[in-house]
Amino acid sequence: MSPHHASGKADLAVYIGNGSGGDISVLRLSGKGGTLSPIQRMRFPGVTEPGRSLPLALSPGREFLYAAMRGAPRGVATFRIDRSTGALSELGFAAMAESVAYIRTDLSGRFLFGASYDGNVVTVSPIGTNGVAQQVAQRVPTAPNAHGIMGDRSNRHVLATSLGGDVVYSFDFDQVAGTLTPPRTTALPKGTGPRHFIFDPAGKSVYLLGELDASVTVFDYDSEHGALNTKQVVTMLPVGFGGKPWGADIQITPDGRFLYASERNSSILASFAVEGDGKLRLMQHIPTETQPRGFGIDPTGRYLVAMGQSTDHATVYVIDESGGLTVTDRAIVGNSPDWVEMVELA
Repeated sequence: MSPHHASGKADLAVYIGNGSGGDISVLRLSGKGGTLSPIQRMRFPGVTEPGRSLPLALSPGREFLYAAMRGAPRGVATFRIDRSTGALSELGFAAMAESVAYIRTDLSGRFLFGASYDGNVVTVSPIGTNGVAQQVAQRVPTAPNAHGIMGDRSNRHVLATSLGGDVVYSFDFDQVAGTLTPPRTTALPKGTGPRHFIFDPAGKSVYLLGELDASVTVFDYDSEHGALNTKQVVTMLPVGFGGKPWGADIQITPDGRFLYASERNSSILASFAVEGDGKLRLMQHIPTETQPRGFGIDPTGRYLVAMGQSTDHATVYVIDESGGLTVTDRAIVGNSPDWVEMVELA
């Protein structure tokens, strides 16, 4: 590991999925100054009709980027990442019967999970030895509007949300066959609208964002059984918020100390301190890009990048020791940006 890597000052490649644009903005984020410079605009292969979002996922080794087209052609494209420049090259495309709103690989990088909001299913696709995602091999019906899916640290359980059913599923995952088996379910209060969720780095807690009430539910996670036990529910809304809540995304720092959530109607990021027992303490509300659907924290935990679906811009914040956010740069990206992934460059 080179000295500048060890100090966390390596530059980063930033990949932003532009929903209405049907392309991926590739930028370089300076590890020293937190500034963005454009590298590439990668059009989704063969796109004829962009979708309303462009979900992205990285392979565990960060050699491949996967993108899900919700418009046409519907399916998942695979790109190789040049780890020295960050540039993408197209490797393949696999058509899908239903559009997926969220994708994530399993820990082995051999399978790609999808959650289909429109199709009310979760999917599993094998990933070839060449890194290319293949056609869907398994579909599991869910309650309406599946919206998030992710495996746990053991790679033996996979959680998924149904926004319309107010439920979180916990599937058993056969890592050899790549199959999900019928799940346990955890019901949430009606009108929560479970959307995205994140594990803490230790895998002991799960933080779930409610799109419809802008809540964050903290669960104790039993990794042996893939079971969730509700511990705390907090709101991300600012005091005096009078509109209709519209929660979007949730992320945690790699050290597990701070958690952030975005709300689209107030255009804020809510920041929380993570206490020793996994509970959350609200710290502040940070005004950000208008309609912040997606945001991300880089793998070193130094930067947070938030996109505005209504502004076509991304803002970079440096995360300080206390979890505070300070703007370091703002750049125009693509049309209706909604997803971001980041990779350290060699």
